[in-house]
Amino acid sequence: MILNRRHVIGTGFATAALLSAPMVWGQAKPRVVVIGGGAGGATAARYLAKDSAGGLDVTLIEANPIYTTCFFSNLYLGGFREFESLQHSYDGIAAGGVTVINDMATGVDRAAKTVTLAGGQTVPYDRLILSPGIDFRDGAVPGWSADEHADIMPHAYKAGPQTQLLKSMVESMPQGGTFAMIAPPNPYRCPPGPYERVSMVAHLLKQTNPTAKILVLDPKDNFSKRALFEEGWGRHYDGMIDWVGPEFGGGAVEVRPDTMEILVEGEVQKVDVCNVIPGQIAGKIAAIAGVTDDSGWAPVHPDSMKSRTDENVYVLGDSSAQGDMPKSGYSANSQAKVAAMSIRGELLGSKVFPAKYSNTCWSLIAPEDGVKVGASYEPTPEKIASVESFISATGEDAALRKVTYEESLGWYSGITADMFG
Repeated sequence: MILNRRHVIGTGFATAALLSAPMVWGQAKPRVVVIGGGAGGATAARYLAKDSAGGLDVTLIEANPIYTTCFFSNLYLGGFREFESLQHSYDGIAAGGVTVINDMATGVDRAAKTVTLAGGQTVPYDRLILSPGIDFRDGAVPGWSADEHADIMPHAYKAGPQTQLLKSMVESMPQGGTFAMIAPPNPYRCPPGPYERVSMVAHLLKQTNPTAKILVLDPKDNFSKRALFEEGWGRHYDGMIDWVGPEFGGGAVEVRPDTMEILVEGEVQKVDVCNVIPGQIAGKIAAIAGVTDDSGWAPVHPDSMKSRTDENVYVLGDSSAQGDMPKSGYSANSQAKVAAMSIRGELLGSKVFPAKYSNTCWSLIAPEDGVKVGASYEPTPEKIASVESFISATGEDAALRKVTYEESLGWYSGITADMFG
């Protein structure tokens, strides 16, 4: 399936004329507050404002005035994109009728239906959407802390300065040096992401530091698109990449940031760059709001993305525990449209269609060597369930891989237009 801007934008459920109900004159507009301006939150805010035709008071709370996409940031690491191409403003969303507040949400009072901001402001809501992305699990990698060590051993799994730092470190590696990645346990943001990153780092090193080595220490027995990545690594970067699974110590790793060492089952390995991608949980505000469970994620109703804890709260994207969908930008965008439709139905009496979801994750292995995996999904009483899936095949010809890569470029243009207007 070829995806482009028209396809992404066309996945809205209907036009504003069909879905919106007229407001009663003199009646206060229902208030929807969205926390988090990424693929889930930005899409939800924009669609709520657009498809309600002014019938809803929509506020988007996002700490950063410029959003840097985590998806496609690996291509910046590989030298295929400029950093600025990943950055997007909220001007289009604001122009579409959304009140954009650049501040940090620090509290949620679900009884009073208010959100508290770091600046002291209190924002009331009738419905609240939480789409804060990820945070890191404390102690996930022994010896490493996001607060203390991210400038020495960057995670670069929240795009922005961390992404730039990691690239500068790779570019400054000594000839023949070692790049190490500590891969995360399931579940985590963008299942193919760490392995696309390995590919992009290998591409960069092949140009500038061809005798360098890449060591991947992984707590998982398997990973997304493994056969495709390993085929590509053998074809393009033969002898450069070593993947170490849990059987050989990949799940028993400690780091020493101050000395740039990693310990694998007690054996010390000196490295030049270490990319630590730790275990993950829902963005902090979801826990503050009291909608997460012992897993660290926020359970939701599969037919609406509504929190299982509070009927007035919705949780989108990476933070949600919803079933089979991967934690990806495409998933969050898809879920946002379902949630926006549900909220319009509750607050404006608009028609609510049966929920359907979709996702595709593209990865670039080498120049014009793109692969993908994806599925369509439907809600069941227990979870969002995969009903049909696809994946690139090993052994595909170069022409097809080029088309797949070009398809991903069209998707990026489409989804960012869909998010930001």
